[in-house]
Amino acid sequence: MANTTSGSYTFDKTFAVDDIIAEAYERIGLVGSAGHQLLSARRSLNILFQEWGNRGIHFWEIGNTNIDLTEGTQTYDFFRDSADGTSAITTPVNGIYGITDILSASYRTDYNTTSQTDLPLTKVSRDTYAAFSNKMVKGTPSQFWVQRFIDKTTITIYPTAASSQASNYINVYYLARVQDVGAYTNATDAPYRFVPCMTAGLAFYLSQKFAPQRSQELKLYYEDELQRALQEDGSSASAYITPKTYYPNI
Repeated sequence: MANTTSGSYTFDKTFAVDDIIAEAYERIGLVGSAGHQLLSARRSLNILFQEWGNRGIHFWEIGNTNIDLTEGTQTYDFFRDSADGTSAITTPVNGIYGITDILSASYRTDYNTTSQTDLPLTKVSRDTYAAFSNKMVKGTPSQFWVQRFIDKTTITIYPTAASSQASNYINVYYLARVQDVGAYTNATDAPYRFVPCMTAGLAFYLSQKFAPQRSQELKLYYEDELQRALQEDGSSASAYITPKTYYPNI
C-alpha cells in the first residue's frame, strides 16, 4: 500500500516564532533555552527583519490602496505605527500603517464605470518639486514626491486636486515593512520561501552572542540562503527595454 502525502501546505504558519528560535539555538549548539535567551532571540529576530529592509524590495510587502483627494491638499500621510508619538498622531490614509515607500501612482477617474481611466503620475525628486513655482496650483495631478521620515511616509502631489470628487482618486502601489515578531506563538510576516534564511539569519545573529567561534561559518550559510530567497522573490514575467527612435532635424 502506497504512503499518502499530508495534503497540507501550512508549515510556515504552524512553524511559529518559538520554533524558529529553538531551531536557531540548536544550530549553534544550545538546547533548552532559558527565559533571557528567548527574549534575546526575539530581539535579534526583530533586528533581522529591520536588516531585511536594506535588502531591496520584498514583493510580498507590496500593497495597493487609494488616496481620496481633498481639493487643494498637497500632502497625504502614512504613519509608521498607531502607537507612535502622542495624540497628535492622526489616522493615516485608509488606516494603513508601516508603509515605507510609494513605488508608483496613478490618477484614476470615473472609478468602477466603463469609462474608468488611469493616468500615470511621474515620481519626482525633492529638487524637482522644489523648483515648481506655484505648488498650490489646482488641476489634474501629474507628478508626486515621496518623503520618508522616521515616523511616517508622505506623498505630495502636483498639481493639487481641483475638486474632491468621490469617483476620482490617487491609486498607489506601496512598500510596507516586515511586521514585528510579537508573541512567541505568532507566525512570521514572511512567505515560506524565507523560512530557511530567516532561521539561518537568526542562528548567525545568536552566534555573535553565544558562539562567536561559529559566526563566520553561519554568516556564509545565512547569506547563501538569503540570496536564493531574494532571487526567487518577485515576478517571473519578462521585461523588455526598447530604445526610443529619434530622428534629428537635418
